[in-house]
Amino acid sequence: MKPYAFGIDIGGTTVKIGLFTTYGELVKKWEIKTRTANGGEAILPDIADSIRQNLSEHNISIHFIQGIGIGVPGPVDNDNNVLKCVNLGWGIFNIKEKMNELIPEIENVCAGNDANVAALGELWKGGAKDHNSTVMITLGTGVGGGVINKGKIIAGINGGGGEIGHMTVNPDETAVCGCGKRGCLEQYASATGLVRLGKLMLEEMGEPSPLRDMKEFEARDICDLARDGDPVALAALDKCCEYLGRAMSLIACVTDPEVFVLGGGMSRAGEILTDNVLKYYRKYAFHVSVDTPVAIATLGNDAGMYGCAKMILE
Repeated sequence: MKPYAFGIDIGGTTVKIGLFTTYGELVKKWEIKTRTANGGEAILPDIADSIRQNLSEHNISIHFIQGIGIGVPGPVDNDNNVLKCVNLGWGIFNIKEKMNELIPEIENVCAGNDANVAALGELWKGGAKDHNSTVMITLGTGVGGGVINKGKIIAGINGGGGEIGHMTVNPDETAVCGCGKRGCLEQYASATGLVRLGKLMLEEMGEPSPLRDMKEFEARDICDLARDGDPVALAALDKCCEYLGRAMSLIACVTDPEVFVLGGGMSRAGEILTDNVLKYYRKYAFHVSVDTPVAIATLGNDAGMYGCAKMILE
């Protein structure tokens, strides 16, 4: 095996690039702007140029690179076909073939959905380290996820594996999710979903709360106030965690992971989140999976780069 590999996490604003040794050490990381104009036609050429430039600066031969792993914000099938990335302006194309055209010296290119590769990164070096299987759930503006079994990403035939945020958890919901459906987990367990629940609780409950005095509030405010015992914040967080814990119990019936990992901005709430989620998970879980632990992700924004590098090292 050659001594180096690249892990590249493409986001809607920036591209995070990591140079790794094939022993798993992150040698250097940097970012470049994601240029999404004209259908994102400049994104991969910019990545190729940045790779060549940085290798030259560090006097590393391109022939010492084992491969390039790439995470993208959209579905990717098992043949490295990107199946539309709206945030990047991309349609359907084979990302491996395109990168091979741009950097023919590096033939080994693998691609995956960004949430899936982040889960792989957490299994390798993060919150699920020393396990063979995990389900990672990212709680940010939306809800994403990744399923890893025996060290392998379970992406599904259409690249839709791990789209946990769009499980229907409330068929009676009237509000529309960003995906066009109603009652998705994302509408309750994301940061925006928790804020929405906070506003609903303010309408339904008569108790005083500092939330009533805030013109706008964030999920972090709800978690902080819940920690202080505010009844409205506690009610909103409790409802959020009930939906999430119940969804995890359904996931466990299919995947039965060794550990769940919670990532994204909301995971920084820590025990007040995990304790409440576990309360409902254990209420609804099938008995053989009831003791599955819940861990907090540790790699932060680097998880995708680690997972992308791991795809190559596999």
